[in-house]
Amino acid sequence: MATEVGGFDDPSAEVLAEAAAAFGLLASSARLHIVWALAQGESDVTGLAERVGGALPAVSQHLTKLKLAGLVRSRREGRRQVYFVDDPDVVTVVRLMVGQLTDRADRADRAERADRSGLPAQGTGRVRGFGA
Repeated sequence: MATEVGGFDDPSAEVLAEAAAAFGLLASSARLHIVWALAQGESDVTGLAERVGGALPAVSQHLTKLKLAGLVRSRREGRRQVYFVDDPDVVTVVRLMVGQLTDRADRADRAERADRSGLPAQGTGRVRGFGA
């Protein structure tokens, strides 16, 4: 049963379980890289393997898991299977998380360079909830 806290209803146990399963699949850096690549545009398994630097059989297995979870889809083009992310919400979540972490790493790099040069760093604030 959902309860309201702070104006928001708690999601059902089924929704939480489904979200946890999706996040669990994305907890693999290889699968996250594949979803990131597919968020930029569709690709076949060979192109994905080249882009993410994985072995063809491993990338194929990752795609199978992502497909079974409904995070990616595929269609046949002649002899090729072309994969894509059909859910804009999955793309949004992946881009948001990777973008936030990239920005944080960039700020940390700028702060480190500023420390070495003795100049004040700019834009080194932390995103609340994303690290120390």
